[in-house]
Amino acid sequence: MTGDLDAFLARGTEFLRSDPVLHTALLSVTETLRVQGLRAYGEGAPLFGTYADAHGTVRGAFVRTPPHRLALSPLTPAATDALARRLAGVSPGLPGVAADQATAESFTRAWARHTGAGGVLGTRQRLYRLEALTPPEAVPAGRARLATGADRDLLARWHEEFGAAVGERPAMRPGDWADARLAYGGVTLWETPDGTPAAMAGVTRLIAGQVRVAPVYTPAPFRGRGHGGAATVAVTRAALDAGAAEVLLFTDLANPTSNGLYRRIGYRPVRDFAQYAFTRDAPAGNASAHHREAAVTATAAP
Repeated sequence: MTGDLDAFLARGTEFLRSDPVLHTALLSVTETLRVQGLRAYGEGAPLFGTYADAHGTVRGAFVRTPPHRLALSPLTPAATDALARRLAGVSPGLPGVAADQATAESFTRAWARHTGAGGVLGTRQRLYRLEALTPPEAVPAGRARLATGADRDLLARWHEEFGAAVGERPAMRPGDWADARLAYGGVTLWETPDGTPAAMAGVTRLIAGQVRVAPVYTPAPFRGRGHGGAATVAVTRAALDAGAAEVLLFTDLANPTSNGLYRRIGYRPVRDFAQYAFTRDAPAGNASAHHREAAVTATAAP
């Protein structure tokens, strides 16, 4: 474990880049911290860790950016138990975990054993990767354009609305998120023929050959008309043109609309992921669940 990002990257980069698809969240979070500083996601000091086998080969990694959940690479049950035991001593107030479903469930059980706190299942996600972009035949009237500084207030507002719609606290302050994305052209807008923005699709920075589309948001007055899908196609095409070898996205499994849309335009499932919240109110060793329909067609990211 370390609070030194450079030390973590020196030890863990080869492992993270060995499977950039499954490690997309850890890659994008650490790249954001490298570019924007360690307080990009909050005032708390981040914590990083790697897990090595008996030969010293790194087999797993985690990132924690307070006040957010622990983000894990896929880990074996032995590794999740070892990590839970260590973190129980240094971070007993851990709010939750986000990882592939098997790892998240394993860590939640281990956390209960070592702390007595139960886990409540929150968002269940599916990771998709682009196989071949297949734009829909029917495209709404309008055009895609790259968001600019003039759109900053709009992006900040929509980012906040997106978080509220999917029931997730935004990982960054809305204005900071807008500034960060504008710095590298990370948001594409779909606008109607009269120039009114109708949807946005964001994309993470290119790292290890991969980018992740996130978030996709359509405000209520424009939903159901294909604007979100058109923005997603446009940002996907732009990512491919910029040299991305892999274009990824997460969907909320409780939202059949978005899952159907992304399949139709060429995305294929990779693996299911899950988020758990830790609470003393839940029975230790058990995972209770709640499901809700997302109010928007959107991708959710860890």
